[in-house]
Amino acid sequence: MDRLSNTVRPYAWGSTTAIPELLGVAPTGEPQAEMWMGAHPGAPSRLDRGTGEQPLSAVIAADPEAELGAAATRKFGPRLPFLLKLLAAGSPLSLQVHPDLAQAREGYADEERRGVPIDAPDRNYKDANHKPELICALTPFDGLCGFRAPDEAAELLARLDVDSLKPYADLLHARPEEAALREVLTAVLAADPEEMAATVTETAAAAERLGGDYTPYASIARHYPGDPGVIAAMLLNYVQLLPGEALFLGAGVPHAYLNGLGVEIMANSDNVLRCGLTPKHVDVPELLRIVRFEASEPGVLRPEASSSGEELYDTPIDEFRLSRYVLTPDAPVRDLTAPTPQILLCTAGAPSANDLALTPGASVFVPAGEKAELSGVGTVFRATVVV
Repeated sequence: MDRLSNTVRPYAWGSTTAIPELLGVAPTGEPQAEMWMGAHPGAPSRLDRGTGEQPLSAVIAADPEAELGAAATRKFGPRLPFLLKLLAAGSPLSLQVHPDLAQAREGYADEERRGVPIDAPDRNYKDANHKPELICALTPFDGLCGFRAPDEAAELLARLDVDSLKPYADLLHARPEEAALREVLTAVLAADPEEMAATVTETAAAAERLGGDYTPYASIARHYPGDPGVIAAMLLNYVQLLPGEALFLGAGVPHAYLNGLGVEIMANSDNVLRCGLTPKHVDVPELLRIVRFEASEPGVLRPEASSSGEELYDTPIDEFRLSRYVLTPDAPVRDLTAPTPQILLCTAGAPSANDLALTPGASVFVPAGEKAELSGVGTVFRATVVV
């Protein structure tokens, strides 16, 4: 079991206080958006086995089967298939979708064939993997997830009483579900930029005036004035998670995180197609190929408890499996030994993992098959895989 040193990414949307408060350190005044735990090449965790710090990615590459276990290596290859994060949103992230595995492989191969540089700002596919993800709230957490029913979205737009929104509301009423959502999102993203900026400005003013259900969209517009993503966001379900609740985000589901601190886990991929709320590249034709135009309920997840003390967030994904342990003073020692690789993350209290004392924000890597026991008092999230 190895204590991890992790990188905090300073993306502009990050909270300046949430991660420092969890870690018990003074804020720097700069945004601290994500703390990465894993072996992603962009910011691998580091560990020291007596010869100085090494990237976890290098440790795994030196002996994948010893670190990951034979079954995980056979199933996922010689790499850790998940990335665990602390995510702290101080302002909205980009409205985005992720491809499924076949789409990712096709898109990556196409851009490789066309010679698009991997670091080009207009590159869509950084790898050939899908990126399903799960976000679990540590504080009250606001987000957008999946399309509303078209009639509900039409009513939300109509009540703003903005003339330039009325054609969208009419389309949402007049077409079958998939066609309605596709046509309206396409029209919003393909609109003349100056005309759309004026529509967003008028929409933002109406949202400020009405308040209530419109408060989240007024806030989004303050962060992204004139951005067509403000209108696109109103097509989606607004979700408020309580601490301990989670959202699973599969391929093709449009979503955005708006505010709050959470534990996020995902397949090890960088593939993102953006719909708006961003100064970055938006590839409208490719986005429309990836998005699943179907209304759905957000599907808030609550952990399923077992007699072992593990509380599991059940998802249909094998690349990651997230659970938590809430350790109380009278709880027995919990045995987490498993034939798969694990990362353990403390988010509250002062528990111990074997002989390592943990504090909020501390994490450890447990190679496959190594003894792992939790004791003490606190909350620990467990990330592993399904083989």
